[in-house]
Amino acid sequence: MRVEIWSDIACPWCYVGKARFEKALGEFPHRDGVEVVHRSFELDPGRGKDDVEPVLGMLTAKYGMSEAQAQAGEADLGAQAAAEGLPYRTRGRDHGSTFDMHRLLHFAKAAGKQEALLDAFYRANFAEERSVFADDERLVELAVAAGLDAEGARAVLADPAAHADDVRADEREAARLGARGVPFFVLDRAYGVSGAQPVEVFAQALDRAWRARTPLAMVQGDGDACGPDGCAVPGA
Repeated sequence: MRVEIWSDIACPWCYVGKARFEKALGEFPHRDGVEVVHRSFELDPGRGKDDVEPVLGMLTAKYGMSEAQAQAGEADLGAQAAAEGLPYRTRGRDHGSTFDMHRLLHFAKAAGKQEALLDAFYRANFAEERSVFADDERLVELAVAAGLDAEGARAVLADPAAHADDVRADEREAARLGARGVPFFVLDRAYGVSGAQPVEVFAQALDRAWRARTPLAMVQGDGDACGPDGCAVPGA
């Protein structure tokens, strides 16, 4: 069974939702039969690479809330993250374009390091002081920490076209499936779960999707075929 997860590194609920989903998956009796694929989604796709601002300023401008309301929301997110065992800085974070990080995640996928890099990006953005935005060397350091080659990561960042089509393809697919926000979980292209749901909801979704899988229906006939012992020779 395949679970596809659309998310953005700038999304705090994606950070929390990933931890909750992983708790549910860890307790799922068929977890060894589940493939998890992470897909790209930008919350702010039109933002320029050098357009970086404090999170509180972004929240007050985008949602029309007061600074006190924005800070209260960050405090609540910090508490929810802590409940999942996640560190979260409720003050001093910034916000910017995540496009280059998504491109690097596709680069990491080809090397089997996507999960490690995604976790590194989340920790850096939500728990560490140094910004991940508009700083290519910071992203290279995180890529190396995730097990990737530094020069390979630099080459991706130096070429704006590298993996750009992969990111856009993920985003188009999200739109086609009806995703209006993230995190967005799709189980076997049959069930969708939107948002950082409680662990119990993810557990129910995994169980329901597993039980609903349709086994391959075989149509029997007399046609010849090749097998482990070789191919039948006509007339032999």
